[in-house]
Amino acid sequence: MHRRHLFSDAVQKGAKMAIIAGSVVAVPTLVGCQVIPWAKANLNYTAQALIISTAAISGFFITADKTILKNARGNTIGKYDRNS
Repeated sequence: MHRRHLFSDAVQKGAKMAIIAGSVVAVPTLVGCQVIPWAKANLNYTAQALIISTAAISGFFITADKTILKNARGNTIGKYDRNS
């Protein structure tokens, strides 16, 4: 049960970060594609979606990985402190 809680906590934090990262990247991407002539000519809707989704996915995995490693480190330190 404890292990499942740690993973769901990592998924929850990763999802929050994905929403934030996607929102932060979406605004300049969409505005840039309307204002900058090069971007308007070369970045179609698929390219814009890939830019935004790449940032969201990266935010999710980086945050989830850091959360899992932090919890694992805490568990390891707790085990060694009890045995000493």
